[in-house]
Amino acid sequence: MPKTQLNVRVDEATAEAARQRALQRGMSVNRYIEELVKQDAGEVGHTFVEAAADFMKQYESVFAEEFGPEREGPRREGTRREGPLHEGPQREGTR
Repeated sequence: MPKTQLNVRVDEATAEAARQRALQRGMSVNRYIEELVKQDAGEVGHTFVEAAADFMKQYESVFAEEFGPEREGPRREGTRREGPLHEGPQREGTR
Protein backbone atom coordinates (compact mmCIF):
# COMPACT_ATOMS: atom_id res chain seq x y z
CA MET A 1 0.00 0.00 0.00
CA PRO A 2 1.43 3.42 -0.90
CA LYS A 3 2.37 5.63 2.03
CA THR A 4 1.31 9.22 2.62
CA GLN A 5 3.49 11.65 4.51
CA LEU A 6 1.92 13.14 7.62
CA ASN A 7 3.63 15.90 9.60
CA VAL A 8 2.67 16.18 13.25
CA ARG A 9 3.82 18.70 15.84
CA VAL A 10 4.15 17.53 19.43
CA ASP A 11 6.03 18.79 22.46
CA GLU A 12 9.54 17.44 23.09
CA ALA A 13 8.46 15.14 25.93
CA THR A 14 5.88 13.44 23.69
CA ALA A 15 8.38 13.10 20.86
CA GLU A 16 10.95 11.56 23.19
CA ALA A 17 8.36 9.15 24.61
CA ALA A 18 7.45 8.06 21.07
CA ARG A 19 11.14 7.52 20.22
CA GLN A 20 11.73 5.49 23.37
CA ARG A 21 8.61 3.33 22.97
CA ALA A 22 9.44 2.66 19.32
CA LEU A 23 13.00 1.72 20.26
CA GLN A 24 11.75 -0.63 23.00
CA ARG A 25 9.55 -2.35 20.42
CA GLY A 26 12.29 -2.51 17.80
CA MET A 27 10.48 -0.38 15.25
CA SER A 28 10.68 3.05 13.70
CA VAL A 29 8.76 5.96 15.15
CA ASN A 30 6.71 6.05 11.94
CA ARG A 31 5.73 2.40 12.36
CA TYR A 32 5.01 2.92 16.07
CA ILE A 33 2.64 5.82 15.36
CA GLU A 34 1.00 3.85 12.54
CA GLU A 35 0.36 0.93 14.91
CA LEU A 36 -1.11 3.24 17.56
CA VAL A 37 -3.55 4.72 15.05
CA LYS A 38 -4.56 1.26 13.78
CA GLN A 39 -5.18 0.08 17.35
CA ASP A 40 -7.24 3.16 18.12
CA ALA A 41 -9.30 2.74 14.94
CA GLY A 42 -9.94 -0.90 15.86
CA GLU A 43 -11.25 0.10 19.27
CA VAL A 44 -13.67 2.53 17.66
CA GLY A 45 -14.99 -0.27 15.48
CA HIS A 46 -15.43 -2.48 18.52
CA THR A 47 -17.26 0.30 20.35
CA PHE A 48 -19.62 0.68 17.38
CA VAL A 49 -20.44 -3.04 17.41
CA GLU A 50 -21.15 -2.91 21.15
CA ALA A 51 -23.42 0.11 20.70
CA ALA A 52 -25.29 -1.64 17.86
CA ALA A 53 -25.78 -4.73 20.04
CA ASP A 54 -27.12 -2.58 22.89
CA PHE A 55 -29.50 -0.86 20.46
CA MET A 56 -30.82 -4.21 19.26
CA LYS A 57 -31.34 -5.37 22.85
CA GLN A 58 -33.24 -2.19 23.68
CA TYR A 59 -35.54 -2.39 20.67
CA GLU A 60 -35.84 -6.16 20.33
CA SER A 61 -39.53 -6.09 21.24
CA VAL A 62 -40.23 -3.39 18.64
CA PHE A 63 -38.57 -5.47 15.92
CA ALA A 64 -40.34 -8.64 17.09
CA GLU A 65 -43.68 -6.81 17.08
CA GLU A 66 -43.06 -5.49 13.56
CA PHE A 67 -41.63 -8.62 11.99
CA GLY A 68 -42.85 -11.38 14.32
CA PRO A 69 -40.90 -13.84 16.43
CA GLU A 70 -40.82 -16.39 13.59
CA ARG A 71 -38.37 -14.12 11.71
CA GLU A 72 -35.82 -14.06 14.52
CA GLY A 73 -32.49 -15.56 13.56
CA PRO A 74 -30.64 -18.28 15.41
CA ARG A 75 -28.73 -17.38 18.56
CA ARG A 76 -25.25 -18.45 19.50
CA GLU A 77 -25.01 -20.76 22.46
CA GLY A 78 -24.78 -18.88 25.74
CA THR A 79 -26.90 -15.91 24.69
CA ARG A 80 -30.42 -15.41 25.89
CA ARG A 81 -33.34 -13.38 24.75
CA GLU A 82 -35.23 -11.11 27.08
CA GLY A 83 -38.44 -9.20 26.86
CA PRO A 84 -42.13 -9.89 26.54
CA LEU A 85 -41.64 -12.56 23.86
CA HIS A 86 -39.05 -14.47 25.85
CA GLU A 87 -38.79 -15.78 29.35
CA GLY A 88 -36.52 -13.92 31.72
CA PRO A 89 -36.47 -10.55 33.42
CA GLN A 90 -36.34 -7.35 31.44
CA ARG A 91 -33.15 -5.35 32.04
CA GLU A 92 -33.73 -1.97 33.61
CA GLY A 93 -33.82 0.90 31.16
CA THR A 94 -34.34 -1.23 28.03
CA ARG A 95 -37.70 0.22 27.09
